[in-house]
Amino acid sequence: MPDLAGADADLDEINAFLRRGFGSTLGLEYTEITGDRVHARWTAGPNQHQPSGIVHGGVYCSVIEAMASIGGAAWLGDRGHVVGVNNNTDFLRATREGVLDAEARPVHRGRTQQVWQVDISDDRGRLIAQGKVRLANIADTANIGK
Repeated sequence: MPDLAGADADLDEINAFLRRGFGSTLGLEYTEITGDRVHARWTAGPNQHQPSGIVHGGVYCSVIEAMASIGGAAWLGDRGHVVGVNNNTDFLRATREGVLDAEARPVHRGRTQQVWQVDISDDRGRLIAQGKVRLANIADTANIGK
C-alpha cells in the first residue's frame, strides 16, 4: 500500500491503488488525504441507481466507509491497519446524477478506535448524505480476516 499521508504521498499513485477492486466501482478521485481530512469527488450516474432511478443508499454507505478508512489509515500510519466496525449513514436528499463531493474529518482518535464523520454534498453545496464510521485500530495485522 502506498504512503497515504506522508511527505512522499503521491495522489496519482494513491488513486490508482485505491481504484482496484471495489474502489473501481465507486470511482472516487481523492484530492486530499491527511490524517486530519480526506476529500474526494465522483460522478454519480445510472450505474449507481436503485430501481427508482436515484443513487442507491449503499453507494453513500460505501463512500463514507472508504473515506473514513482512508483517513483513519493515514492517521494511524505504520502503527497498524484500521477496520470498520460500525457505519451509520443518514440519507438526507435524493440525487440522480452529477458530481458529488465527500469530506471526512475525525471526531475521535484513540489508542484502540477512531470515529470519523463524512459529509457528501452535491455540486450546489447541498448536503446529500452524512455518516459516522467507527474504526478499530489493529496492530496485529497478520490475523485480519483469518
